[in-house]
Amino acid sequence: MTKSPDENSLTLKSRMEHFCLEAVDKGILFSEAMEQFERCFIEEVLHRNNGNIIRTAAVLGIHRNTLSKKLGGKRG
Repeated sequence: MTKSPDENSLTLKSRMEHFCLEAVDKGILFSEAMEQFERCFIEEVLHRNNGNIIRTAAVLGIHRNTLSKKLGGKRG
């Protein structure tokens, strides 16, 4: 994930607030926002672990079977 120069200077809290404002403004449901955040977070950790499910699950603090279910065959 590549960040713009402006994103680098913002705090995590302010970036999350911006995401929340944008989601609410667009009428995105809470469940959809949570799914999007979870998917993005998992994909980033998976990428940083070169696709290794076991290491990714350990970093996320979840069981590898739970991670596999969350990925739902979307790896590739």
